[in-house]
Amino acid sequence: MSVPVSMELSPPPSGLEAEYKTLFTTDCLLFLHELISTFNEEVDQVLQLRVTRKVNLDLSGDLPNFLESTTHIRRDPAWRVLPVPPRLQRRHVDIGDLAPCDTQCFIKALQSPAQGIQVDFDDGNCPTYYNQIKGIHNVYKAVHNHLPNVPHISQAPVLMLRPRAWNMVEHKMMVEGREAPGPLFDFGLLMFHCGRTLFENKSGPFFYLSKVESFMEARLWNKIFLWTQHKLGLPLGSIKATVLIENVLASFEMEEILYELRDHSAGLNCGIWDYSASFVNKFGHRQAFLLPDRSKYVNMEKRFLRTYMDLLVQTCHRRGALATGGMAALLLPQDPLSDSHKRVLATVTRLKLLEINAGVDGFMVYDLSLIEPMQKLFKLHTEGDNQLHQLRNDITVTPDDLLSMPSGGVTLYGLKHNISVGVLFINAWLSGIGHFFYRGQVEDSATAEISRSQVWQWIRHQTQLEDDSRVVSKRLVTDLTKEVMMELRASCHIVGAKQRLHTAADIFLEVVLKRDFPEFITTYLNQEHTFLSSQRAGQVEALDEDTPQSKM
Repeated sequence: MSVPVSMELSPPPSGLEAEYKTLFTTDCLLFLHELISTFNEEVDQVLQLRVTRKVNLDLSGDLPNFLESTTHIRRDPAWRVLPVPPRLQRRHVDIGDLAPCDTQCFIKALQSPAQGIQVDFDDGNCPTYYNQIKGIHNVYKAVHNHLPNVPHISQAPVLMLRPRAWNMVEHKMMVEGREAPGPLFDFGLLMFHCGRTLFENKSGPFFYLSKVESFMEARLWNKIFLWTQHKLGLPLGSIKATVLIENVLASFEMEEILYELRDHSAGLNCGIWDYSASFVNKFGHRQAFLLPDRSKYVNMEKRFLRTYMDLLVQTCHRRGALATGGMAALLLPQDPLSDSHKRVLATVTRLKLLEINAGVDGFMVYDLSLIEPMQKLFKLHTEGDNQLHQLRNDITVTPDDLLSMPSGGVTLYGLKHNISVGVLFINAWLSGIGHFFYRGQVEDSATAEISRSQVWQWIRHQTQLEDDSRVVSKRLVTDLTKEVMMELRASCHIVGAKQRLHTAADIFLEVVLKRDFPEFITTYLNQEHTFLSSQRAGQVEALDEDTPQSKM
């Protein structure tokens, strides 16, 4: 293996020497070097654009609106995205949040009746060097049919590959003296090793693009796709990507995002957890944007999220693109005769039926037990492969609709729940795990974002609790964190786990008490010395066959 002169790559993590050698060939490193050096400056530019927009909104007090400069795109009825390949035409139920470094879970997903898998290097994954190499190598094995007892890649659930978002960097690779952008590291490796095989088997390469905030970011991804297809000798439009609309600013630019990716679009997706957190990110210091308990609004029954989903479906179908709904995070209890099983299934069915009736072409579940019931629900209430014929001309969504805040107050239970989720997510992250199970549902960086965002916002606005009129303050949150810690410590039986839990609580308080809101909890943790030092010391408990996750 020969590394380009202006590239530095860290040695393999212990136990992954063979996988490292397979992935980081000389040709692959040359490809990665050229990819990253070609687009490094433009990555900086889109991140700087985010900062500029935020500063302009803060200084002016303005609110976002549909862009005047792109009115001609929205008013032109003629343009359409290219039709998606047959394997994407019918994807009613995908598995979401699946970190591919967990080999057992990945194999089970490939053996499942799901129509697609969100292969997640982002929200559901902790991006340690070990996890990235293990996960990308597992995708390599799946694509090249090296995993045991799974269908051929042309018959298995279609892989929807989700690289890290623009805010993440890869600490273990330096290109021209700078850490590599995380998404280019992931995308480059996946495309170099799997792109052509997926294309030849009419099964990809298909991607999810996370945390896109503007059409300029979609334009950059489109340039990356064009460049990559040319370098790898793939036809124009081979790469297809679904953009997750999980930022309030992006909801005002959905048509423009589709337009920029019109040769490479697989549609848009509702990322409701990150979308909710983005309101605090962009407007959290404004009293008018105070969010109540997350249990009171993070579903499609509320105007706050319903109008955003309606607009997404209308926008996509008008342009011939697929529209997909959010992920069901609830876990189905194992006993099918239990009241809890019936209750959870009824809740998921009610909420997902709302999305089907709104016109979505598919959605995600985390629990594999929900795949078949939700596929039956789709079959019962729709006809054909998708709902592209549902043009939703009956609705008109205004900026006021998109910016309407949900009603409801803040409770002690809601505050303690947010603290618990925030602490447990950081604890999982410090363990090298990107998601965990708590009180009957899966929690990941997206749910942790809204949890820690709300605590920061409630402290910032000295919000009164509904229960007893106490004000959410630094002291109250600190005291409640101690209470939560006592409850959580009782469930920790792993050597070293209690100390890590204390560290997680300290970091959580550090984040929610910051004067200025840290934009992404993952960025904050990714740059934290605790995370970096744990990688260097080899203390990360990376997921593998021998360390499956368990439900809390």
